[in-house]
Amino acid sequence: MSERETIEVDYLIIGAGAMGMAFADTLVTETDATVAIVDRYGRPGGHWTVAYPFVRLHQPSSFYGVNSRELGTGEVDRHGWNAGLHELASADEILTYFDQVMRKTLLPTGRVSYFPMSSHDGADPARPDVQRCHSVVTGREFDIHVRRRTVDATYMNVTVPAMCPPKYEVDSGVRLITPNQLPAQDQPSSHYTVVGAGKTGIDACLWLLQHDVDPSGITWIMPRDAWLLDRAQIQPGPEFAAINAELLKARVGAVLGSHTVEELFQRLDAGGLLLRLSSDVTPTAFRCATVTRSELEQLRRIPGIVRHGRVKRIGADTVELDGATVSARPGTLYIDCTADGLEARPAVPMFSGSRITLQAIVPCQQVFSAALAAHVEAAYGDDTEKNELCVASPHPSTTLDWLRGMVHADDLLLRWSADPDLLAWCDASRLTKHEIGSLPDEQRTGLFQGLQAERTRLQELLAHEDQAVVAN
Repeated sequence: MSERETIEVDYLIIGAGAMGMAFADTLVTETDATVAIVDRYGRPGGHWTVAYPFVRLHQPSSFYGVNSRELGTGEVDRHGWNAGLHELASADEILTYFDQVMRKTLLPTGRVSYFPMSSHDGADPARPDVQRCHSVVTGREFDIHVRRRTVDATYMNVTVPAMCPPKYEVDSGVRLITPNQLPAQDQPSSHYTVVGAGKTGIDACLWLLQHDVDPSGITWIMPRDAWLLDRAQIQPGPEFAAINAELLKARVGAVLGSHTVEELFQRLDAGGLLLRLSSDVTPTAFRCATVTRSELEQLRRIPGIVRHGRVKRIGADTVELDGATVSARPGTLYIDCTADGLEARPAVPMFSGSRITLQAIVPCQQVFSAALAAHVEAAYGDDTEKNELCVASPHPSTTLDWLRGMVHADDLLLRWSADPDLLAWCDASRLTKHEIGSLPDEQRTGLFQGLQAERTRLQELLAHEDQAVVAN
């Protein structure tokens, strides 16, 4: 490009992470639009480009990526803690996959321009339809004239430990690493302390156990216990269809039979619809983390779980937490797993004038949501109609957020039920977990009746909780 050259496209997508790629793939497939993708990293994949090397998806590969290209082979794992369930792509597989999507699917259309290692600097103050950008390698500046919309695929603000320092003090001499550095250790440590109880903390603990670290040599600092999803209940293919139908029926039954939120979680726990680490600790968090029962058995081998809130300071001899100060073992290697992952961002309208802000529509299903948003952009009319079909769901944090997410999902499915074309598109998407539109009429009617009753009851339970908070 020459100095301050301007290119002209229909859509500018900011970010080549999973959501940006899923949106671009569906948009290019279903329209003749031209697209520019500006991304700060040197290859597609967003946070996967800096993720720890042993990370894998927590859900089957067949539910991840973009609509037009399969991720993985669809095989079922035959060994390990995921045995009997569909394969989970590794970070290397995901990065290779997104590179192929870019080079073999998007760029060959001749309608996609890709600008890696580039920064989006915002709109030109004098020309709102012109977005200013520059290369972070050469500093060369360029403009993108956007005829239709700018798509923000970075709003969810995914972070992993390698992207940010810990939010607590660390005294000099304390050995603290991110999970990225864990496989590079060339000397054993006398003790390991994992800081953080989310998906990354789970992965770090399982990695240590997989490499034969004695469970007594691990301390796990867990600010909040979380409800976990059973991966066996989130599987693709017709062989799981009957199981999924029974699970949905059991969930609706648990909701309708509960008089309080506490009773509902007791029923979900007893029925195996949610999992927890310790039977004597009631979780207060939910962050969409998924495990197998074999993985959960491994995690339960760790006796040293510290539940005194978040870390405030790690010293040479003590660890200060919100609720206590505990002794630190000499020679401990600390593994920081406290990055927020998907932080709680306020939900905003997805479609607004010249801008699209990608967010989760279906709770915890970001890539399907991005592909769906692109389909709705391509196939539907004004922004009011589009926003009614694509209501954003904030990423959950607390147990009540999980209930709100269920209400949100039920409401969406009931809204979509009035649109056979949209249901058919969802059923055809390789990123979705249901095939509602293909069910026999009687079974589909019964399903929607159950979802409607579930939504009503959940709203009643949540209203009761809100009243209790106000009363206190």
